[in-house]
Amino acid sequence: MPSQPERQPSRRRPLMASAAVLLAIGFGLTLLIFYPGIMTYDAKFVYEDIAKGTYGDWQSPVMVWLWGLIDPIAPGAGSIFLLTVTIYWLGFGTLSLALASRGKAAALLLPLLAMTPPALALAGVIWRDILLASCWLLAAAVAFAVSEQRSSVRLTGQALALALVVLGVLLRPNALLAAPVLAAYIVWVSRVTLLRTAIFYIPAMIGFFGIVQLAYYGMLDAKRQHPLQTIMIFDLGGISHFAKQNQFPVDWSESENAMLLNSCYQPTLWDIYWRLDPCDFVMRKVEREKGLFGTSAISRAWLQAMLRHPVAYLQHRSAFMWNFLAADNLVMWTADVEHPTRKVFADRAAFSAMVSAHDMLKPTPLLRAGFWLLACIFVCWVGWRRSPPREAAFALGVCGSATVYVLCFYVVGVASDFRYGYWAVLAGMAGGVVVWSGRAERTEP
Repeated sequence: MPSQPERQPSRRRPLMASAAVLLAIGFGLTLLIFYPGIMTYDAKFVYEDIAKGTYGDWQSPVMVWLWGLIDPIAPGAGSIFLLTVTIYWLGFGTLSLALASRGKAAALLLPLLAMTPPALALAGVIWRDILLASCWLLAAAVAFAVSEQRSSVRLTGQALALALVVLGVLLRPNALLAAPVLAAYIVWVSRVTLLRTAIFYIPAMIGFFGIVQLAYYGMLDAKRQHPLQTIMIFDLGGISHFAKQNQFPVDWSESENAMLLNSCYQPTLWDIYWRLDPCDFVMRKVEREKGLFGTSAISRAWLQAMLRHPVAYLQHRSAFMWNFLAADNLVMWTADVEHPTRKVFADRAAFSAMVSAHDMLKPTPLLRAGFWLLACIFVCWVGWRRSPPREAAFALGVCGSATVYVLCFYVVGVASDFRYGYWAVLAGMAGGVVVWSGRAERTEP
């Protein structure tokens, strides 16, 4: 019988060819279903900023700059859609071919998982959360692929991977809490340890924060629109509800105060106080009548409210987090933002099939952020206990960062859409397959 090394070349070629075919099918299927991409309201605001030639930090100014740069390729949603799905499939493809080159049959699972609704249903929707997750998947995949290459190739791959991590942080700055975990993996790959990650964490987070400040307010001169105060408004509303005492630095009418304390609060999204009738009176008075939004008055009221009513704050945040992780939240966007009463691609059979699959899975755990958070935690544990160093490091890098990313919404979350947990979906799939592929190569630490 031939030895394992002698059998490997005969397995690699058909595995790599099969993986390449599946990846090509997946990329083509994505174009068939979604091209030129589904524009959302958030994306529409970004695209309008391109036309105005202005940068603001409510949405990512880097996404405005990047989208404007590539817009001539396919004006409108098409250019950013093509960029997102290309990075998406490059991430799955790089990882799949890296496993196939080592004779791992698990490589074929990755393109198949990439075509399942939990991942693919959002791949064609223009949200920066999708681009962030795709960039970080590609970053981890590149680091995994070059981890055993000669130093020049490895260093080039690591530099590219770190650049993709930085891009993800610039797309959504709250990602800087999770970025150091993924960056530590990219820097040390198979030699990453919990101690190194812990030592690296704070300096890396400070570094990412500095990059955001430099890119947003130095290079792009973005207008400060105070997005952090949306968290404060949401928290003030939640604390007011649970403490049964107004925490806003304004006075309300008797009827407004009763609504604020009793009926307005929902642990779903801060928009209730901003633009949704009948409770939009909150931001109407705070922002437009009193001019307090964006001032230190909101920050002081928020800090005082948390200090005076810590239990009410924890009740509010726990209610929000449970809703985010376990409730039936928005997953796939299907509305036409130009004609809100219509559905996009209503006459496209492939898109209708994806919507049907999405609707069928909507009540199941597969479209709950909490399921993918638990999956990432499980992959981290299994990878740490049972996998070889290379696979264990990958699992801890992607699933560890996804775990931190999802958990950070306990503090910074202002809406509970499934897209905010999308990085955990891709990380759970990729990390799980890599850990499974290394099960036969377990080495003792």
